[in-house]
Amino acid sequence: MSDLPLPDELWRQILEFGIGNSKFTYKDLCSVSISCKRLHLLSGEDSLWSHLISSDFPPTPQHQNPNNANHHRSTLSSAKSIYKIRFEREKERMRAAHRRVVFRKESEIMERDRKIRAMETRLLKENERMRDTSTELSNLQKVRQASVALKVWQPHLVRSRQKQIVEQNVVSVESRVNSLEMDLKLSKQQIAGLTQAYRNEKQMRKRALEELESMKYHPLRDYKECNKKRNKLKTNENRKAFSC
Repeated sequence: MSDLPLPDELWRQILEFGIGNSKFTYKDLCSVSISCKRLHLLSGEDSLWSHLISSDFPPTPQHQNPNNANHHRSTLSSAKSIYKIRFEREKERMRAAHRRVVFRKESEIMERDRKIRAMETRLLKENERMRDTSTELSNLQKVRQASVALKVWQPHLVRSRQKQIVEQNVVSVESRVNSLEMDLKLSKQQIAGLTQAYRNEKQMRKRALEELESMKYHPLRDYKECNKKRNKLKTNENRKAFSC
């Protein structure tokens, strides 16, 4: 401190100006309070913390009612104590809101996992259906070739075999071939659409996981976890060294 220190009233005006115009936060005021004993006393005055209460926690109709029992209890406490109580309530409210956001994101990821599993099941069934259709179509094409072969002269044994194949087919070959070709085309379209939807769902799930990881990230907590792991590794290495 200098030989001619500033009077308390001037320091008080500086602090009030900082809170009112320069947007001093409670952190700034707490930082000022630990600089010296004099500023510690001045920074704890009710007028300064009342300004912070008004700016950080605007009064609601419930708090504005002078007949409210909470209002009478609050007048018995210092403005700093009231600020601390409201700050803790706001902190808990924000934590609860954060937990709800994390829960919604986790629910979204679970729903996307369910959709992905359903799409994988549908893709598996559609691929099996397409393979069965292709197999049946291939067999019918052989039947159609056999039917054409009946109209062409062939040795008697070969001609009887082709006739047997054709007679075993009750439904019209051409009609069934056209139906199977249409089914095969629809299956391919269905598989293409499901594959694209599956890729999109996987990308959205990946994005949701990144968002969830960002929501859960806490630098101090993660730093402590890293230190714990590092210390554990050092302890294990020291034990191995002494055991040798």
